[in-house]
Amino acid sequence: MTDPDTQFSFEISLSVLNHLGRQLYRSFATVLGEAISNSWDADAKNVKIYVDRQKGSFFIKDDGVGMTPADFQDKFLKIGYSKRKSGAKASPSGRPFIGRKGIGKLALLSCADKIVVISKTKDSKYIGGVIDNSKLDRAITEDLTPKQCPLGQWKPSTFRRFTKGHKHGTIIYFEGVKEGIRGSFDFLSKIIALYFRFSLLDDSFNIFLDDEQITYKHLDDLAQKTEFLWIVGETRDPYVDSLRARFSKSPGDHETKHVKLASVTGFVASVEKPRDLKIMTTEERVGIDLFVNGRLRERDILKHIPTARVAESYLYGQIHFDSLDDGTDRFTSSREGIVADDPKYGQFLVKFRERILKIVEDWDRWRIKHREEGDPDNERLTKKERASHGLYGAVSKEYGLSKGKKNRGKVGGWVDELAADAAFNFESYAECFISENLVRKFIKERKLPLSKEAIEEAGRWKKAETDNKNKGNISIRVRRIGKDPHYLSMDFLANLVDKKDPIKEACLARDAKEYKPMRDAVAHTALLTEEAKSKLTSVHENIKGRVRTLLAGQPKQSAPNKLGRKKKR
Repeated sequence: MTDPDTQFSFEISLSVLNHLGRQLYRSFATVLGEAISNSWDADAKNVKIYVDRQKGSFFIKDDGVGMTPADFQDKFLKIGYSKRKSGAKASPSGRPFIGRKGIGKLALLSCADKIVVISKTKDSKYIGGVIDNSKLDRAITEDLTPKQCPLGQWKPSTFRRFTKGHKHGTIIYFEGVKEGIRGSFDFLSKIIALYFRFSLLDDSFNIFLDDEQITYKHLDDLAQKTEFLWIVGETRDPYVDSLRARFSKSPGDHETKHVKLASVTGFVASVEKPRDLKIMTTEERVGIDLFVNGRLRERDILKHIPTARVAESYLYGQIHFDSLDDGTDRFTSSREGIVADDPKYGQFLVKFRERILKIVEDWDRWRIKHREEGDPDNERLTKKERASHGLYGAVSKEYGLSKGKKNRGKVGGWVDELAADAAFNFESYAECFISENLVRKFIKERKLPLSKEAIEEAGRWKKAETDNKNKGNISIRVRRIGKDPHYLSMDFLANLVDKKDPIKEACLARDAKEYKPMRDAVAHTALLTEEAKSKLTSVHENIKGRVRTLLAGQPKQSAPNKLGRKKKR
């Protein structure tokens, strides 16, 4: 324990300290990050966080080099002191320093009523003091100097549980945690696993929450909901390795791709549904975060480079751009972002946006391939094609062929093979359904009589329907409208409304005859040849054009003769 007569105080105007520290920091993750980052810079091997949810307090303990009384007064309490001023860029063990401005420690003041800091080196006793925010408030109001407002004396009993066996390092106690942070304790493990990557990427640094080591496994629920992965550069990340291992067990359900971006590593991934990115039931949401030397520097960088594409709400990831930490200080005073107009950061954002746009294209293709909704604004597919693919995906899932099902193997392969044909046939059936029913509506509206052959054709289909209903012992009415035109296909309907001679000139009747064999194949769920698809597409366009002209308001025609042709005069 330190000498009772030893007094410590801040070396800065208390009003400035108030603005820089207690009012500047808003994110609890940032506050926690400052403490953990200090432990990293102090060459700690282990950081342990102990939370008392009922009291609304927590301890952070590390086994770093610790502080002497001089270190505590001249470095920790000296606002603006930076380890880098001497030219050092790394700790004695070679770790790149995270701290830069020397004001990050003020973040600790923003989240609790009292903060008690104690520390010791391997050759010294504990030293420290109490930072009481209510006492600071009074001192600021009374315009006292730092010397007139020394830190309070700490009590060994407060730390007895944590000082036993503690040979060196720093312990910080946060008492009376402010509202809003207390609710974060339930998902601290995920917050730590997401935002303190150096603990997962460096085996020499470990973070514990209530004596449980935080690893990539604390993100398992996020991993289970991840379906696509883009690996950026030569990434070494246990979470990415776990995703790849998971994907290898069910390759039909996932996609992986390697991408390159100069001086950048990391990953981008996508989940099945946007809600999967919410951390538990809170408003915290996982995004694509930027890290520099393992430390989170910018949350959700897509907000700076929006693509206005649907895929953005499905993406998350972690991008490491260590070369941002060079001779230029481009990090904001709040430590929660990077200076927006920094040229190097701006160039990175431009290149990263280009990469994201390519990822968005991959995402759309892969979603369609896996029978899910893609990007409706992507013009790679027409609206009809996209709707057809979507319908096929929804229908196929009704057969229990969704992800993770046992029959995803061979049967899933069959369904995949049918996807392109199904989308084409669905679209073709929709064209047929609409065009033929519009012609029926036109016939009714114009009160056009049916030819003898049309009536006979309708009679044959009525008899076939009756026979089939009898065979199936079905007594219900099948067709909602039982009139003759609703038993006729386009080849008969066309002759009733378009009175041109199909032998002499192009008309709806000629198109309908070409349409007939392919229309029947589609109606019987057959797979068409590529030549038939091409022909059907061109005929569809002709029929649509002629039906549009028909509905635009042609004058009434004279009564049809055999097969609907005009009587010769």
